[in-house]
Amino acid sequence: MEQRRSQRYKLQLPLQIIGLDGRKVNRTERTRDISSGGVCFVSPTGVEVGGRIEYLITLSGDNPPVMIRCLGKVLRSQQPASTSGQYEVACTMERYQFVRPEDLSLTAREV
Repeated sequence: MEQRRSQRYKLQLPLQIIGLDGRKVNRTERTRDISSGGVCFVSPTGVEVGGRIEYLITLSGDNPPVMIRCLGKVLRSQQPASTSGQYEVACTMERYQFVRPEDLSLTAREV
């Protein structure tokens, strides 16, 4: 039986990984589901479990888009048989803040 602290919502949103363990990264993925405590996304590449991750989630396609910058930890990175070569990556959402697209260049320098 699955026991979760937070309700998960199946939402496919753009997710951009901008940092892994202090290294700058620029990878775009899509969420599978999201909750107040974390996110699960699907990726063609696995991510090291236990590492720190910084990512952006785009909540809307409005102009300007609504984005959340999140910091967390990778909890799981596995390749289930049902996802045909894709990895399911689950990570926490320990800290977050809403950001404007024009503030993203400043955010990347803070990493």
